[in-house]
Amino acid sequence: MSVTSEKTAKQGGLYETVKVVVQALLIALVIRTFLFQPFNIPSGSMMDTLLVGDYLFVNKFSYGYSRYSFPFGIAPFSGRVLASTPERGDVAVFKLPADNSTDFIKRVIGLPGDKIQVTDGTVYINGEPVQRRKIGDFVDTDENGKTIRIPRYIETLPNGVSYEVLDADEHGFWDNTRVYEVPPGHYFMMGDNRDNSADSRVLNYVGYVPFENFVGRASIIFFSIKDEAPVWQVWRWPWDVRWGRIFNTL
Repeated sequence: MSVTSEKTAKQGGLYETVKVVVQALLIALVIRTFLFQPFNIPSGSMMDTLLVGDYLFVNKFSYGYSRYSFPFGIAPFSGRVLASTPERGDVAVFKLPADNSTDFIKRVIGLPGDKIQVTDGTVYINGEPVQRRKIGDFVDTDENGKTIRIPRYIETLPNGVSYEVLDADEHGFWDNTRVYEVPPGHYFMMGDNRDNSADSRVLNYVGYVPFENFVGRASIIFFSIKDEAPVWQVWRWPWDVRWGRIFNTL
């Protein structure tokens, strides 16, 4: 083979490699934008439904698409297309209304037009208490290795959706609130770890979440590792991966 032929072959091989990489990136971008987007949990605000170190897929087509469905919110339109409204009890990712860029994940508690209030840790929706039943304690360790126990409850919303919540102190700061009236086109979001969640109860930070800000519904945990364990240390996975949480649906 001549030098020219070898050079042409190398250029052709490089072109094919670049083409395959570009195609793979485009496919990944389409999947991330329109189908499923991975997220990881950085805080304990949704314990014990979601733990620090959980990695999950968010269903991007569950609520339709807004400009926040696209990377950096670059889509030049407002509102939603192919919209399907969130249901009470959904665990959803949304853009923080205060800056429209930070991703939050909470549970849908209040729908447009609802009146929401928390009294002694019990959530009231339109004047009716949400059913709540204590089922024991959530056992964890603090940063000093000390065992801590947090009261755990099962809440059941009016539409029959049940889930677990943690409430360390029924008389905590956010366990007794004013009445919140959810505006049209907005939703009231709460974390399952009631005493450690910045959510719609904090009006000047999260407040009522516009439907446009919803990114998608959390669907499945595809990986979970202890929060203090670096995910790249694969040799520690047999001990640090929470195998029992993988493929849990939400």
